[in-house]
Amino acid sequence: MKKKSPTTQKNGLDSLKIITKEKLKSEKQPLFIYDENENILNLTAQLPHSFILEKTLLTCILVNCDTSFQTLEIIMEHLPVDAFYFKNHQRLYEIFINMYHQDLSIDFLTTTDYIQCHGLINDIGGLQVISELLKEIPTLVYLMDYIRLIKQKYIRRCIIKIGLKTIDNGFIMNFPIYEQLLGLDSEIRKLTADLQLKEKDFSSAELLRSIIDDLWKKVCQPGRLSGTPSGFISLDSYTDGFQKSELIIIAGRPSVGKTAFGLNIALNVLKKSRLPVIFFSLEMSAQQLMYRLLSMETRLDQMKFKTGLLNHEDWKKIDLVMRILGKIPIHLYDTPHLSSLDVRRVLKNFSKTYPQIGLVIIDYLQLMHEPSSNNINRSQEISIITRELKNIAREFTVPIIALSQLSRTIDGRIDPTPMLSDLRDSGSIEQDADLVLMLYRNKQKSVQNLTPGSTIIDLSIAKQRNGPIGNTRLLFNKYLTKFEDYDENEKYNPT
Repeated sequence: MKKKSPTTQKNGLDSLKIITKEKLKSEKQPLFIYDENENILNLTAQLPHSFILEKTLLTCILVNCDTSFQTLEIIMEHLPVDAFYFKNHQRLYEIFINMYHQDLSIDFLTTTDYIQCHGLINDIGGLQVISELLKEIPTLVYLMDYIRLIKQKYIRRCIIKIGLKTIDNGFIMNFPIYEQLLGLDSEIRKLTADLQLKEKDFSSAELLRSIIDDLWKKVCQPGRLSGTPSGFISLDSYTDGFQKSELIIIAGRPSVGKTAFGLNIALNVLKKSRLPVIFFSLEMSAQQLMYRLLSMETRLDQMKFKTGLLNHEDWKKIDLVMRILGKIPIHLYDTPHLSSLDVRRVLKNFSKTYPQIGLVIIDYLQLMHEPSSNNINRSQEISIITRELKNIAREFTVPIIALSQLSRTIDGRIDPTPMLSDLRDSGSIEQDADLVLMLYRNKQKSVQNLTPGSTIIDLSIAKQRNGPIGNTRLLFNKYLTKFEDYDENEKYNPT
């Protein structure tokens, strides 16, 4: 083998150094640099943004005087303030929004005057920023393209921030892992929802076609309810069953039978539809709920189950009912801590096994909490929970029943009929709910000759977004915790 001369070897090393340097120049710079002194990671790369796009979008609002409001409405629908990367662009966007809400025309002169009158010149980086916008005349034809590109960069920044926050939380040892995962899931879910269209665009022809198909199904199946049957004829005559994607509130004062009514509905849905029912209990254990179900179906007094004083015939009934209950898909979750994230997670797991869920019941609303609600009051927290429950109902196309407490102000009134304003903790409950049912005892209308342990419970349909409101009456047996339809013409003789 021929030996290389020292000169040749040196030239080879020099060329190697040159290649290495060129290669290093062409390689992407690291996103993080480790600071050994501070023992931290520092972000070195710039976050995704586009100065030209942001400037162009703001120009679209300013220079098109005749259509400035329409243009701004479109942008406001898709982009929040922090979608703009530069602080002065964010401030200018806020100024345009404020002028829009105050019904002020948006052009160079009015905007300049507004900024000067409110002392915002420094906030936007000087009046020359407004002058710079006028040098470009963008076309509104590409407005949605500008919005889409800015939104993509905004979403990418949000992803990076979530990642950095997750890394930071990972080093905090006293921060529970479960809460970290819940927070991460919540932020990613909000980000994903932000990417989706706010509303699905249907043409009138498509809508009419779907309505005709729906009407034809009803014609072919007369008498069939359009929703999930509650099992109570008088209630279904008002609602036509619990409709998919609806949030239903069942409210009442303590000890009026809210949990019992919820369990009765759950059993009725299982019997009539054979679809799985999920029951979240924050107050009672799963074993206590199952005892109630046994009492309802066997028609045996609950005290027999508590004391164990059961005869041979009782055991036969229990054996038969247990065989039935063991086969029906009712799922009881007894957890003292429940959030809307937990509800979504459970439903997501169930949707992998069952193509359709019949009903979800939560007992009860005021015991729920949100992990990310440390700095807000209880009323705001309930508002978040009801809004999320409504979103979950729509996402999984399932009716969700949330039991709720009524405020004690009802106890001091002459008329015992509850009102929507009696819903406890938040006015958003009545706003977000599609159907509000209220259970109460009307002592002014007493009924004689009822079976011992039975009483009449009035049911008020206080709100129905897509149907009539009204009142009906139910028969409640406190020994069996069982609700039944009440027929005024039928005689309930003591036994």
